[in-house]
Amino acid sequence: MNGTMAASSNRIMLGPLVAAIDQGTSSTRFLVFNAKTAELLSHHQVEIKQSFPKEGWVEEDPKEILQSVYECMDRTCEKLTQLNIDISNIKAIGVTNQRETTLVWDKETGEPLYNAIVWLDLRTQSTVERLINKTPGKNKNHLKHKTGLPISTYFSAVKLRWLMDNVEKVHEAVLSHRAMFGTVDSWLIWCLTGGKKGGVHCTDVTNASRTMLFNIHTMDWDPELCKYFDIPMEILPKVRSSSEIYGLMKSGPLTGVPISGCLGDQSAALVGQMCFKDGQAKNTYGTGCFLLKNVGTKPVMSDHGLLTTVAYKLGRDKPACYALEGSVAIAGAVVRWLKDNLGIIQTSTELEKLAADVGTSYGCYFVPAFSGLYAPYWEPSARGIICGLTQFTNRSHLAFAALEAVCFQTREILDAMNQDSGIHLSQLQVDGGMTSNRLLMQLQADILCIPVVKPSMPETTALGAAMAAGAAEGVSVWSLNPEDLTEVTSEKFEPQINPEESELRYARWKKAVQRAMNWETTEPVNNGDEETSIFSSVPLGFYILGSMFMLIGAKYIAGQCESE
Repeated sequence: MNGTMAASSNRIMLGPLVAAIDQGTSSTRFLVFNAKTAELLSHHQVEIKQSFPKEGWVEEDPKEILQSVYECMDRTCEKLTQLNIDISNIKAIGVTNQRETTLVWDKETGEPLYNAIVWLDLRTQSTVERLINKTPGKNKNHLKHKTGLPISTYFSAVKLRWLMDNVEKVHEAVLSHRAMFGTVDSWLIWCLTGGKKGGVHCTDVTNASRTMLFNIHTMDWDPELCKYFDIPMEILPKVRSSSEIYGLMKSGPLTGVPISGCLGDQSAALVGQMCFKDGQAKNTYGTGCFLLKNVGTKPVMSDHGLLTTVAYKLGRDKPACYALEGSVAIAGAVVRWLKDNLGIIQTSTELEKLAADVGTSYGCYFVPAFSGLYAPYWEPSARGIICGLTQFTNRSHLAFAALEAVCFQTREILDAMNQDSGIHLSQLQVDGGMTSNRLLMQLQADILCIPVVKPSMPETTALGAAMAAGAAEGVSVWSLNPEDLTEVTSEKFEPQINPEESELRYARWKKAVQRAMNWETTEPVNNGDEETSIFSSVPLGFYILGSMFMLIGAKYIAGQCESE
C-alpha cells in the first residue's frame, strides 16, 4: 500500500511530459522529456534499412519507417511503465524528421506508391543539369530569390518530378486525384492521425522550405514554382507553423494525445540548442553535417554557397525566423561506409580507437563526395576520392582521414558563414550522434581554431521537437520564454595545435577537393560497349569520305562512257 502511494506521489511530482518522434536517415527514435526540467526520461531506437537499387540511388521503405515509429512508441511506453511513470502524463508529441526525403501515397488505400527517395539520392542529376541549362546564363541559383536554394538533386521537387515521370502508379494516382505528396513528417502525421480515415495532410514551414516549391517570403506554396516543375498543387500538404495542434493520435498507447510540434531535424536541433537569438549557431553531426545560424526575421541571401532556409515559426501568430545553412552530405555516413562497404571496422566506436592509435592521417586525405559535394560547392559531378597514399598508409590512417574529412567540411561551411555575415563565430555549439567521438570533437576544435561546445544531453534534435509541441497553443506545458529555459550543461574542447599547422592541413584538403571535382557527368561517353560514330576517327573519316567521292566519280565517268 505504501509503495503504491509513493509511486503515485512520484508521478504527481513529475508533472507534464512531452514526447518526440525523431525519424532520421539511419534510425527512428521516440523520446520522452520532463516539460519542466527538459530531462530525458526514457527512449527507444530502431535502425532503418537503406536500399541502393542502382549506383547513386538511395531509398527507404515508408511502411518500415511507420512501423519503426509504432515500435519505438510501444517500447518507450513499456519502459516508462516499468519506471513507474504514468504515460497519461504525456501531454503532447512533436515530430522531427530527415528533410527533403520524398514520398507519394494513395489517399484512398493509404499505401505508398513507391519507396521513399532519400535526400542523398542522385538519380535526378540529369534532370537538374537539364533545368540549369534551360535557365538564363545556366544559373543554378535561378530560383534562389524565391526558395533560398540552388537547383540541386538534394531537394524534393526534382525527386517528386522523377516519381511522376518514371513510376506508373504515381502517374496514374496523380491523374485520378488520389496522390498525396509529402516529406517524412507529412507521411507520419497523416498516418498517425487516422490515415485514409481522416488523417491530416500537413507539413510545417521548415520542411516545406526544403522542397524548391515553397516561397520563403510569402510562406506558402508558390504557383509559379509548381508550374516550373509541372507539379499539381492539389497533391501538396497544407503548410502550418512548427508549433500548433495538427491532430490527435488515433491508435496505440498514446491514443488521443495531440501531435503539436513539427520541425525538420536541423531546425529542431537549432531550437533544442536554444539558438533563438540572431547570430547564434549550431552544427549537427548525423548522416550528414549541418551548420545553421539564426539570422532573425528577415531572410539573408548567401554569396558563398550557403542556403537560406526557414529556421522555425513557433506558433500560428508568431513570426517566422530564418537561418543560413551549410549542408554537408556525408559525415556519419562515412563511418557506415567504412563499416559496411570496406569492413575495416565492426562498430562505430572502433573508428575512434583506430584513429587514436596513429593520431595522424600521415598525409592521407579522404574527400567522401559519395553524393557529389553540397555546400559551399553544389557540385553534383564530384565523387569520393582518397589521395596522398603511400606504402606506409594503413587502415588507421584512413580512419583518421575520415574523421578529419568531417572536420574539414565543417571548416569550409563555417568559413562561408563568416564571410557572409562578416562576424566570426567565437565558438561552435555541436550536437548529433558523432559528437560522442571525443577525438572528432578535439580534431574539430583544432581545425577550426575555436572552441567546440558539446551539451551533456546530446538529444537536442528531439528536445527541439518536444519544446515546439509542449509550447503549442492548447497544450502550453513548456515555456519558451528566455528566463524559463533550462540552463544547459556542456563540455568544451579547446584547440590544441598551432594555427599554422591547422592552415597547412586545410590547404592540402582544399587541394584534394579540387581533385574530386568534375568526375562524373551525365554526358554520354563512348566506351567499348557502345556504338562509335565512324567519323569519330579523323583518318577513318577521311578514308571513308575519299572512298565515297571516288565511287561517285567512277559512276559518273562510267555513265559518260556509256552515253558516248
